[in-house]
Amino acid sequence: MGVHGRADEQIREEEAVDVEWSGKWVAERLGVELVGDGELRELLGLALRRNPKRAHLLVSNVLGKHVPQRPSVVHGVGFELGERVRNLLGEAEARRAVVLGYAETATGLGHAVADGLGVAPYLHSTRRPVAGVAQAGGFEEAHSHATSHLLLPEDPDLLNASAEGSPLVLVDDEFSTGNTVLNTIRALHARYPRDRYVIVALVDMRSEADQGRLAEFAEEIGARVDLVARARGTVRLPDGVLEKGRDLVAAHEAGHAPDEPPAPRTVPARVALDWPAGVPDGGRHGFTPVHRAALEAALPDMAARIADAVGDARRVLVLGFEELMYAPLRLATALEDATTAEVRYSTTTRSPVLAVDDPGYAIRSRLVFPAHDDPADGPGDRYAYNVAGAGFDAVVAVVDSAGDTPALHAPDGLLARLAGHTDQVVLAVVPSYVPTSHRQEAAMLPEPLRGPAFSSYPADDVGWLLQDLSDTALEAPTEEREEAIQSGGAHYAESLPVEYQPSPRYQELFKAALDTSAARIARAVGTVTETVLAERGPRPVLVSLARAGTPVGVLMRRWAQHRHGLDLPHYAVSIVRGRGIDANALRWLAAHHDPADVVFVDGWTGKGAITRELAAALEEFGGFNPEIAVLADPGGCVRTYGTREDFLIPSACLNSTVSGLISRTVLRSDLVGPHDFHGAKFYSELADADVSGHFLDTVAARFDEVGDAVDAEAKELLAADRAPTWEGWAAVERISEEYGIHDVNLVKPGVGETTRVLLRRVPWKILAKRGAGADLDHVRLLAEQRGVPVEEVGELPYTCVGLIHPKYTRGATGADGTAVTAK
Repeated sequence: MGVHGRADEQIREEEAVDVEWSGKWVAERLGVELVGDGELRELLGLALRRNPKRAHLLVSNVLGKHVPQRPSVVHGVGFELGERVRNLLGEAEARRAVVLGYAETATGLGHAVADGLGVAPYLHSTRRPVAGVAQAGGFEEAHSHATSHLLLPEDPDLLNASAEGSPLVLVDDEFSTGNTVLNTIRALHARYPRDRYVIVALVDMRSEADQGRLAEFAEEIGARVDLVARARGTVRLPDGVLEKGRDLVAAHEAGHAPDEPPAPRTVPARVALDWPAGVPDGGRHGFTPVHRAALEAALPDMAARIADAVGDARRVLVLGFEELMYAPLRLATALEDATTAEVRYSTTTRSPVLAVDDPGYAIRSRLVFPAHDDPADGPGDRYAYNVAGAGFDAVVAVVDSAGDTPALHAPDGLLARLAGHTDQVVLAVVPSYVPTSHRQEAAMLPEPLRGPAFSSYPADDVGWLLQDLSDTALEAPTEEREEAIQSGGAHYAESLPVEYQPSPRYQELFKAALDTSAARIARAVGTVTETVLAERGPRPVLVSLARAGTPVGVLMRRWAQHRHGLDLPHYAVSIVRGRGIDANALRWLAAHHDPADVVFVDGWTGKGAITRELAAALEEFGGFNPEIAVLADPGGCVRTYGTREDFLIPSACLNSTVSGLISRTVLRSDLVGPHDFHGAKFYSELADADVSGHFLDTVAARFDEVGDAVDAEAKELLAADRAPTWEGWAAVERISEEYGIHDVNLVKPGVGETTRVLLRRVPWKILAKRGAGADLDHVRLLAEQRGVPVEEVGELPYTCVGLIHPKYTRGATGADGTAVTAK
């Protein structure tokens, strides 16, 4: 039996079970009539939309958008339409055709039509701008709630009709008035004229008046325009239907309080798809027959991975994500072939529709959650229909990596909403496709620097996405740097402080602190690593923020290797407060790894400035998750941490000699060009004082003894509400005002940040929590050496806070930088 025959049979089977038409509720209350082919009511139901431009919504039973349907039916209907187009065009013209689908609803349908044609490349319009990709056109959809469509093909000649007889096949779910499609053809014809167009729709619902416009339009542009549809009919609307619909929606919503979302029944799990390299996630930038062949070959293995993840679930929903319809659809069809489970497919949507739990209404239930892909038009609600109450044992949520953001995983996000209605939620992430121009740009960048040529760490421990400035004189006296920074004459990243050389007494304090805290650090390393592995997949790519994050990234890598036998990639990148993250490093990472797998790592949080800096910097880079994993989060700034205690992490006690002999990172325009990584120095001359390896080995030696504690803590954290509280930021603002500083950048909270103040800046005073013990021994010693007062404070959310001298000048405080003691 062919695909078309199988799809028809399955539609009839569904109809035999569901005998009540799912448009009855709206038809009776609004007087709306659906008339046409005998198959029309099998294909369409009715619902009410919350849209000032249209009262009703035609809800397709075979599109896979609002109504969960067998994936073979969804793909089969589009495939059959593609076969009909191929027969209409003939083999020669079919080979020169290009298929264009409409976002968001018809992206999967258009792709299935292209599959039916078999030899045509596919492109769909998009509502998601992609930085650096030139527009090949765009158009407006007048009746939609989200009107702007962009065309962003990777191949700028994809829509060019210079070859004789290159038809354009435009695919939408319904051909209602014809305005959207005709406007598209008119806009594209002015830029890429051709002599033949084919319009494809599941249903042709034009009125008699609109039907005559197609022939007139074809004559106007001097081209042939054909129409291929699965069924034909029309909607008869009584006078005043828009107002009646609006009143009906308002009355229904007023009489039905919104449901409180149920508590999650399960913790979402992640499945690694092993998506084939180089295959786009869909048609946003174009999808060729070569891509199709590679995807088809990979589908059985990916379906087997999903089947293993859902186990013995008997009723499974594969849920796509807005424009990402085709990838989850094909995964669902492969899963249907690979398992005896009952598989259904649908996707989330931007479209706001009223839900009514009545068998004569097409939208029985609605899940509401916030947008999670940082859309260009800003935040807003998104929806999943007919999922709640549908009896699914497992839901496989499929998103692209640009949509795998903290909002997806938030307590009110999609995954949590799904977890309240099924026993099992599985997340599968498809890598967002990076156009060739971006990959070529990244290919021009150098490979990461590695030890022993750059850093004292072994080569496998970390790759530094930095350029080597070891031969450049960058150091300046601390006081000179402070005056320049505070006067606005220089940025802190344009020079380096002179490396602090610890006294014998200070070195002994470091060793004692390391011996005392090694087990506590090992436990925090294990806890944060286990949390990352549970939430971000089995093979995350660790990317530490140089340099404080790098020892933590190395330890996390060693934990994963020791406990799970995993060999995780680990890189170090530069991020500069006020200047952002190294964009070239991100491009290199995106070209070599799935951005969704990247986990940014830092040592600790203070007030959360770098957390915010990273989130802001990543807004223009799709696919990267801006959430940072840290060893210690005393500031309450992140969700992923080993502990929220503010305790001494010995790697904070020193500078390069505990960080692979690498300096702070440098960003200066005369040294770092537009195609360069940020810079840093390798202080190989300090090798005799290097304790980087000793620090790592001492902590790693305690991994086995903390294993049980880590398992318990990680399990507890994964089930807890870990939403950031930003308590640290509030405390810093209070301290800044209370001490007359009026600049939060001069208030450095926590043991690690206070140590940095004493080692690199001009400190004013140290606030120490009353009763703090050995965690502050090194702080007290450094303060004594620099003549800085230590003030004990009763109510302090941190163990200590370092205050940089406000409005520092050497004339005010002396060239030696000794702090004044008056408040």
